[in-house]
Amino acid sequence: MTTLTGCRLEGVRALLATLATTLLAAALLAPVALAHDGGEGFYGETDDKIVTNAGYILIAFFPLFIFVMSLIQWRLEKRKDARLAAGRARSARADARGGW
Repeated sequence: MTTLTGCRLEGVRALLATLATTLLAAALLAPVALAHDGGEGFYGETDDKIVTNAGYILIAFFPLFIFVMSLIQWRLEKRKDARLAAGRARSARADARGGW
């Protein structure tokens, strides 16, 4: 008879075995998948200018991404604070609470 803990342990072992097999298969098949077109990527033949421009795009992207995500977080926090303040104002009114 297996206990609940034994069932969980068997599930974890099966998950780890599946994960290890998947990672091994991906590691063995990755060179074959990337070996077409003489190693040329989607964009075509790349030179120093293309690589430099891609680097500049990455340098510009991350600060912009952080800025946009910060603005979104700020708006969400502002909405949350307004919702909490409205809840406090509703609970402070005697007629909204009800009772005697």
